[in-house]
Amino acid sequence: MPTAIRIRRNGGPEVLEVESVEVGTPGPSEVVVRQHAVGVNFIDTYHRSGLYPVPGFPSGIGVEAAGEIVALGSDVTALYPGQRVAYASGPPGAYAAERVYPAERLVPLPDDVDFETAAAVLLKGMTAEALIRRVFRVKAGDNVLLHAAAGGVGLLACQWLAALGARVLATVGSDEKAELARQNGAAETIVYTREDFVLRVRELTSGQGVPVVYDSVGKATLPRSLECLSPRGTLVSFGNASGKPDPIDPLLLGTKGSLFLTRPVLFHYTSTREELIASASAVFDVIRRDVLRVRIGQRFPLDQARQAHEALEARGTTGSTLLLPGR
Repeated sequence: MPTAIRIRRNGGPEVLEVESVEVGTPGPSEVVVRQHAVGVNFIDTYHRSGLYPVPGFPSGIGVEAAGEIVALGSDVTALYPGQRVAYASGPPGAYAAERVYPAERLVPLPDDVDFETAAAVLLKGMTAEALIRRVFRVKAGDNVLLHAAAGGVGLLACQWLAALGARVLATVGSDEKAELARQNGAAETIVYTREDFVLRVRELTSGQGVPVVYDSVGKATLPRSLECLSPRGTLVSFGNASGKPDPIDPLLLGTKGSLFLTRPVLFHYTSTREELIASASAVFDVIRRDVLRVRIGQRFPLDQARQAHEALEARGTTGSTLLLPGR
């Protein structure tokens, strides 16, 4: 039987269990996907820990993968067996050699995008697309503060923002990550372990601040990210790598300059099939035009999902992390 990773309770990486599972028959609007590469993302750690509840236990985990269709439900007509596909949304269960998945949430893969690239980029790439083109539409000449710039979303956002003509001020945790961010388009790097990022942002913008901050770190950075914004600036909180942020008093947004605070969820920006395909197509297009270079920093066999989570949460990874069911 195929192998999958399951959780039976919330907790740390130790709750990830390797099991043999029955894949089952697809429902009328579903397909069975044989998976060649699985993306590991911070949202997976939130499902595992309970920050984002799963529907029930035991539960699969993971929301991103690429592979080929091996069986169709009776009502599925737009897809075919053997077709190369990818996905980047729930229900959780991507950490598996095979799985049943809703047909309408699948994205057909272009011939020039391989399985590993798709699993490494689709969720993070569509997140970057939504963040910089729709949550806050960045334009040429904008100063942008991007936290965790050497991470999976960070490296893609750095490249895309630079291609748009923005000036990226990137925070990172080490000199090595600073160099990586610069290689991927960051104009300025701030090593937060030894520099006050608020002071540096003010210095780098002649005291003006930035119109937008993209913050995936959460608890450790969010309150001070507000201090980096120019009047009427926007703080985009899209992750909790350091933990769930503390509440922010809405009155504070007024006293700091009529600021905006938003917490986007990718699904709300790809909720229709038209939005999903448009976002994925935009990602594939910038890859094809060499605007985005996808960096896969870590590859683990599927049965080493625990080690992958430990590395991710220790902020010991760069770029994208994959699980490979075939290993």
